[in-house]
Amino acid sequence: MSEPTSRLVLDYGTEVFYRGIRHVIRQESQDFVTVLLFEPESGKLVHAPITEISAIKAPLAPPQDLGDIDPDQWEAAEKKYRIIEPLLEMPRLTVEAVEERARESNVSRATIYAWIDLYKRVGKISAFLRRPRRDKGQIGLPEEVEKIVGDTIKNLYLHKQKRNAAKIIREINRLCAKNQLQAPHANTVRARIKRLSTFQKTQAREGTKAAENEQLLIAGSFPGANAPLSVIQIDHTPVDIVLVDDVHRQPIGRPYLTLAIDVFSRMVLGFYMSFDKPGNISLGLCLAHAFLPKEKFLAKLDIEAQWPCWGVPRTIHADNAKEFRGLMLQRACQEYGINLEWRPVAKPRYGAHIERLLGTLNNEIHGLEGTTFSNVQQRGDYDSDAEATMSIKEFERWFTLLCVDVYHQREHSHLGIAPIAKWHEGILGTKKTPGIGMPARITNEIKLKLDLMPFELRTVQHYGIVWDHVEYQHHVLRRWVDSKDPDQPKLKRKFLCRRDPRDISTIWFFDPEVKEYFPIPYRNTSHPAISIWELREAERRALEEHPQTAPDEARIFAAYDKMQQIVEQAKKTTRKMRRDSERKRLGVTGAEHHLRRETAAAEAPQSPATPNGYASTKTYAVEEIDFD
Repeated sequence: MSEPTSRLVLDYGTEVFYRGIRHVIRQESQDFVTVLLFEPESGKLVHAPITEISAIKAPLAPPQDLGDIDPDQWEAAEKKYRIIEPLLEMPRLTVEAVEERARESNVSRATIYAWIDLYKRVGKISAFLRRPRRDKGQIGLPEEVEKIVGDTIKNLYLHKQKRNAAKIIREINRLCAKNQLQAPHANTVRARIKRLSTFQKTQAREGTKAAENEQLLIAGSFPGANAPLSVIQIDHTPVDIVLVDDVHRQPIGRPYLTLAIDVFSRMVLGFYMSFDKPGNISLGLCLAHAFLPKEKFLAKLDIEAQWPCWGVPRTIHADNAKEFRGLMLQRACQEYGINLEWRPVAKPRYGAHIERLLGTLNNEIHGLEGTTFSNVQQRGDYDSDAEATMSIKEFERWFTLLCVDVYHQREHSHLGIAPIAKWHEGILGTKKTPGIGMPARITNEIKLKLDLMPFELRTVQHYGIVWDHVEYQHHVLRRWVDSKDPDQPKLKRKFLCRRDPRDISTIWFFDPEVKEYFPIPYRNTSHPAISIWELREAERRALEEHPQTAPDEARIFAAYDKMQQIVEQAKKTTRKMRRDSERKRLGVTGAEHHLRRETAAAEAPQSPATPNGYASTKTYAVEEIDFD
């Protein structure tokens, strides 16, 4: 099941839960691992692991799936976002810019500030969806109080006398009491002050010249890459190595790598590796890996290292491949307030950062057994298949070590410092340049992952849901059987469903009333877990055997059984069969880990799936290398 993708804000003054007790952040993290918390009840200070604290306030937006939102409501929410978008993108927010935008949009300045505050807290366009006022958990100040706060900050704090926050809070309390209004919490005022851009504060208190000297440093020549997560680049490449299967240790071919990097710091934010050609699924899995914290991932690989990268970026920059222009990615980017930009045609320099890194990483791979090198001339008489030794799981661990223990730690020739040091500077700041602060952590990982999965609309019949000839059933569907479209009663209602193409034995049904996802298994749970690619091939074979009859579920799985018999007979000797078998095994187990194993609330019974048989314990060293 699912809830809104809320975020854990790690700013000073934020109230959080730690071990079930309310605390307040007293010092922001300096090591990306812990924060200093204050417990009001006992007055104690405690250093708490970030992984053990949780957000205390209820999500602002109703739990709603991206594909289930009414188009008119979405358009209204998006309109609000578009009003504040230029202000969010400004390297230095000014009162004048806010006032000008308020006049252009025919709303008050306080409303603009409120929208900015709301978006920075939630980080999603759906925060602007209409809902009943004064909902439980709703955050925001009455307009009269908002005006007092805004005017006091402008007139007293943004002043050459440099009054501190305590004086501003006292003045706001006085004015609220005078007008018989409830004063905002002191932390709310501090948060508003902190939200002011460094340029805006310095310009008002010390002058324009001083403010200009404190502008964020522009990294390289890439437009807009002036801070961590301001611009990320993503791309695919085949990896220059032949890998072996886990079972027979026989060569099965080259994997594909999808990689995301932070342009400002050149840090690797996330990656996804598989034997499937790049597409929507590899894109979604790579982005989910990039946005989420890496502690679980590193623990799964038994790697004791820090990879302190998480958070939603401002802009995703990609090439013009069709998966980057798909509806799934575009809607997800709209929801999370991400600008999606495609590489300008005939301007390869805009993709140079990630292409250079992909080339550098592949060059290091050329030192491994089983490498294919860059071309036939370099490979010469080297037999890549005969020399191959690593499975994809072993190579994934080696590649992760290469990123976090070597590449991130070595000086980058264009930056002059290591990527990890540049990342720390951008987050924590330096003596001359302020940092952006600790990025908020997404707390509902499964919601994010589902937002990055393919979706379709389906009706609910007495036998369940049919998707690509396959029936799915669960008791949560009963109340929706043969339901009518509320807007067009003559038509049957369609419901949003998502699935992981690597394992279609379960789909995810979005209930429009309770606004939660439910996993729905095969109606016939004796069917094996298969991928969408295996389903397509089984459909083709079923049609060949019965050309006069449209394929149905029984014929499709009968054809699949025959395919598996052929694979079992041939995979010990045929490279393609071994590769297909490994694709299946990795796809099913990967899908299980990605979604089903991460939610204890999955009520639906699970279909059988192939166990993960990764058994090799061989380790591989990562040599020191030079990176550009």
